[in-house]
Amino acid sequence: MAEMIEITELSEKVILVGISTSEDDHAEESLSELAELAKTAGAVPVGRLLQNRESAHPGTYIGKGKIEELAGLIEETGADGIICDDELSPAQMANLSDILDTKVMDRTLVILDIFAARESTREGKIQVELAQLKYRATRLTGFGTSMSRLGGGIGTRGPGEKKLEIDRRLIKSRISQLNAELEAVKRHREVTREQRSRMRVPVAAIVGYTNAGKSTLLNTLTSAGVLSEDKLFATLDPTTRSITLESGQQLLLTDTVGFIRKLPHHLINAFRSTLEEAKFADIIIHMVDLSNPQMTDQMYTVYETLDKLGVSGKPIITAFNKIDMVSDTARETIHDFKADREVFISAKNETGLKKLLETVEDVLRAQKIYFQQTLEYKDAAMINLIRKYGQLLKEEYTDKGIEVEAWVPQDIYGRLIKR
Repeated sequence: MAEMIEITELSEKVILVGISTSEDDHAEESLSELAELAKTAGAVPVGRLLQNRESAHPGTYIGKGKIEELAGLIEETGADGIICDDELSPAQMANLSDILDTKVMDRTLVILDIFAARESTREGKIQVELAQLKYRATRLTGFGTSMSRLGGGIGTRGPGEKKLEIDRRLIKSRISQLNAELEAVKRHREVTREQRSRMRVPVAAIVGYTNAGKSTLLNTLTSAGVLSEDKLFATLDPTTRSITLESGQQLLLTDTVGFIRKLPHHLINAFRSTLEEAKFADIIIHMVDLSNPQMTDQMYTVYETLDKLGVSGKPIITAFNKIDMVSDTARETIHDFKADREVFISAKNETGLKKLLETVEDVLRAQKIYFQQTLEYKDAAMINLIRKYGQLLKEEYTDKGIEVEAWVPQDIYGRLIKR
């Protein structure tokens, strides 16, 4: 009997390439993050090259001397390609591919590839393909030549290699079709939001840098069953689950896609309807990985992305996660000055989650109005209204009527005093 041979898919070996334009641009850390992105996409980083220069070379990203050094590194390591830490122009990608005779990728391509591999919903797939086509539309010649060298790997997921070869006219037509489909999905999402709004159930959007622990928090609080891995972009599709707070108040928790530095503008535009879950929330829960050395920069990236999405005027609770991985002394010096409230938690170990939910209740209560009155028995139905949309503190039946104390939303308060 013939021996069974196991066939395994070979991982691409890549060299990471970046530029540093100033001492405080954290280029080394950005390259390390690129390495994690490459691993998530299925590649194996075998080397890195960083050049200090005032700006990227307009034609080749890095200078001539560094290109020669890079060529030697490719030969020495047997790398299958390179990944540049910024989005390359079509000219830069084509020129590097021709000079080095290897596969050339950039940060944007890798992120798009990860999204394409992990998306599962119809909306998500439309959004990813739209972003990919817009990215590839200006890179048909150089990108297609580069891809033909290896015929697979990073950059071939999603629309597929055959679609890379279609002309710009067909790409434009496909983009129009996808925009129409996305608009229909967007309208459905808006209808869902309107239904939630009519139900008057408050929504808390969990935002944060990728791998900060957002999905772990949602799973722990609601048993949502969302994929939670120690990988970048482990989950992409927003998941909404309902929980009941200690006061009886119902709350909808929404887990959003993770943010990352240099997030491709193609993705921000394509995923706008998904990312805007935060825009329509009542509370923002900002998850921060307390153990990450780049925590401050990651917080800045999150706020920068929220600003781009037009998210403003929302109460923000910053949840510093993974407290089990840092010392008590280190915690004392950590603050988020843009947040309204701060809590320290471990979503994995369930430490501090009671305090987090109490803080959410406090913030929700601050959005309500205190109501104290004796209701006539003919208005007893109002009690159910208060229970459903507010927080009932006292309900006492007397000869004069029902003595009520409660925190209620502004519109419910208006109905109560107009009886």
